[in-house]
Amino acid sequence: MPSKLAILALAAGTIVLAVTSLFVGVISMTPSEVWKDTDALKLLLDSRFPRTVAALIVGASLSVCGLIMQMLVRNRFVEPMTTGTGQGAALGVLAATVFWPSAPIIVQMSIATMTALATSALFLTIVRSLPPTQPLLVPLVGMIFGGILGAGVTFVAFQNDMLQFIDIWLNGDFSGVLRGRYELLWIAGIVAALAYLIADQFAIVGLGRDASVNLGLNYEQVMTLGLIIIAIVSALTVITIGAIPFVGLVVPNIVSRRFGDNLRATLPVTALAGGALVLSADIIGRVVRYPFEIPVGTILGVIGSVVFLWLLYAGPKHET
Repeated sequence: MPSKLAILALAAGTIVLAVTSLFVGVISMTPSEVWKDTDALKLLLDSRFPRTVAALIVGASLSVCGLIMQMLVRNRFVEPMTTGTGQGAALGVLAATVFWPSAPIIVQMSIATMTALATSALFLTIVRSLPPTQPLLVPLVGMIFGGILGAGVTFVAFQNDMLQFIDIWLNGDFSGVLRGRYELLWIAGIVAALAYLIADQFAIVGLGRDASVNLGLNYEQVMTLGLIIIAIVSALTVITIGAIPFVGLVVPNIVSRRFGDNLRATLPVTALAGGALVLSADIIGRVVRYPFEIPVGTILGVIGSVVFLWLLYAGPKHET
């Protein structure tokens, strides 16, 4: 159970990161200049503030979705962007672009959500047939499944001369976030926040189908709601930012090891920690090769891989 002091410390750290993000970039800017220079204020409102908010929303939403997927699959080593959901969303956006290039953004979002939902459901069906005594098979199958979908997306993009377009989708980057181009992410944040209302039900689903039914839970309904939340958040993230790996894997695991598995108590902490992680990675990407930028997907790919290996070898501290 996270203490109030721990939550306050995490919140304070996130606020510090957010303020830092507002003043880090190719164009140098100080707080005093914002009040004196209209161009600096315009830069803050049109670019830096949307970018900071987008990083927080994406990190929080993906962390929550990762935790939900881990409950649905009953395995701590899975997350949407490495098990086919993100690749399914990219497939939907690609299909909309190829067959209906003039489609409005809401149509692209709907198609991407449907393909992400379909690939998530297919992954869930596949892992149900895996032996429960081999938990590491689940993330392995997920990565293979996501790799196959990613290869299919790349092949279709190559046939339609859209490889550069796909590269952007499959490597998350906040450099293109501006006011008017990120607002769809608020929907993802709201959908992820709604998961808190049924957090206890997701925790029961994590006990398995038989236990859930015996406790009077509508198992299939909760599973469907969880898949819909994951699909919507993944689709909106891919459409707006691109695929960002490992956030939904490492953050829920670290929070669980530190604070236990009380889902209702740890879900807000998971969201806050996810936002802080993505924002930190975005800031690192802006300063490590200044004045050039490294995409946040690349930074988190490196960090996530290292943490994932640590999680595999460290062993669980709390049992789900």
